Amino acid sequence: MAATKSPGAVRRFFLGEPPSLELERAQALSLQQYLSYFNYNGHQYPLSGLTTTLGSKEEEPTASFQGYVEWAYYNNPVVFACMEVRRALFSEARFQFRQLRFGRPGDLFGNADLSILETPWPNGTTGDLLSRAIQDVDLAGNFYAARQGAQIMRMRPDWVSIVLGSQMDEDDPALALDAEIAGYLYHPGGYFSGEEPVPLLPEQVCHFAPTPDPLARFRGMSWLTPVVREVMADSSMTSHRQEFFENGATVNLAIGFPAETSKQLFDSYVEAFKQKHEGVANAYKTAFLGGGAQPIPIGSNMQQIDFKVVQGAGETRIAAAAGVPPVIVGLSEGLDAATYSNYSQARRRFADGTMRPLWRNVAGSLATIIAVPGASELWYDDRDIPFLQDDMMDRAKIQQSQAGTINTLIIAGYKPDSVIEAVTAGDFSRLIDEHTGLFSVQLQPAGTDPNPPDPASNGAPPTPARPIGAKT
Repeated sequence: MAATKSPGAVRRFFLGEPPSLELERAQALSLQQYLSYFNYNGHQYPLSGLTTTLGSKEEEPTASFQGYVEWAYYNNPVVFACMEVRRALFSEARFQFRQLRFGRPGDLFGNADLSILETPWPNGTTGDLLSRAIQDVDLAGNFYAARQGAQIMRMRPDWVSIVLGSQMDEDDPALALDAEIAGYLYHPGGYFSGEEPVPLLPEQVCHFAPTPDPLARFRGMSWLTPVVREVMADSSMTSHRQEFFENGATVNLAIGFPAETSKQLFDSYVEAFKQKHEGVANAYKTAFLGGGAQPIPIGSNMQQIDFKVVQGAGETRIAAAAGVPPVIVGLSEGLDAATYSNYSQARRRFADGTMRPLWRNVAGSLATIIAVPGASELWYDDRDIPFLQDDMMDRAKIQQSQAGTINTLIIAGYKPDSVIEAVTAGDFSRLIDEHTGLFSVQLQPAGTDPNPPDPASNGAPPTPARPIGAKT
């Protein structure tokens, strides 16, 4: 990597911003498993059989790519739904080059250099490439891809390290003012796999990180990080609802026995009660208690805790962090207030506020590994995306306004082709030196005769033209 720089340009490489460490550790017992080991005189008594007030605590996920995949994407329907809405629309875009004239955007065009984005790997499409990019960004905050010949190779984000270089700080270049990316290291199988890392130059790697991590200079951050506790709460609510039905769909109960109850009678009663009153199949059955047993209601039912409202509020905050309006995802709070007008506004906010900045960013990131023609930039083409076609009425109004502008400029004497190009591009500077030199009659100076008399006629007015077919 240093060979591409002038001698002495980078004195020392520093392995900065390492991936999240994945250390093997013993399997931790859940609270439910822990409680199952309580025993009395050598006999095990799962406490859930005696009281249903104790439940498992949610454990925070490991702040790593794999941790978010297994904990949130695989197991939380709200996170999965938000990510799928983002991925489905994000993958619809295509790539084109866009002309730049005097710093202003121009026409879209394509050439053979775009073929690697259209088929990034065998049997792959642009949509596959964009799907992988947005998934990695959502879960890890970063998408890395390397160009290898005529293919783009996606690199798992937690297996990539950024190599930093500095001329000012030999001990810790990551802290230096002039720190720069000297390259990337790809660790096949993980940071501690023991495999030899693959060095890559900056111009070989696409690094897409739309949400910067405030504590890292070059690395991105997942939108899941700020809502970890919201996702934990949502998962806990789902578990609570499942436990509610599995335990007879009733409020929590504790069964009290007189102090003189024998061990044998206690064991037999616990077994009989569990068989007849636990599980969905036994919901709402009447409980008959004997031997002095006394049911003690504990806790609240779903109606008392307003389950739908509590869980719906958490879902909305998760959707807000994802930049997806709840009505687009289909969440309850969004649907309760949904109308056609609201949905149209939500769709526009999602497209303009979330998707288009992401498309613009990924286009700039991918431009690193493809050949971009001069005076052009890599850009996205969203004209054929069905989700955005609801703006056709607005576009028709815009086109009507543009047609009026075109007509005015042509009447003013500008070349028609140049007028159309300038109006559609929104760049009137393109009309410089494009005037025909001819003006509308209404713009002639006062007293000017558009048909001056022939000097040879001695001031006599010109003879009117004879209409075609008129008799002489």
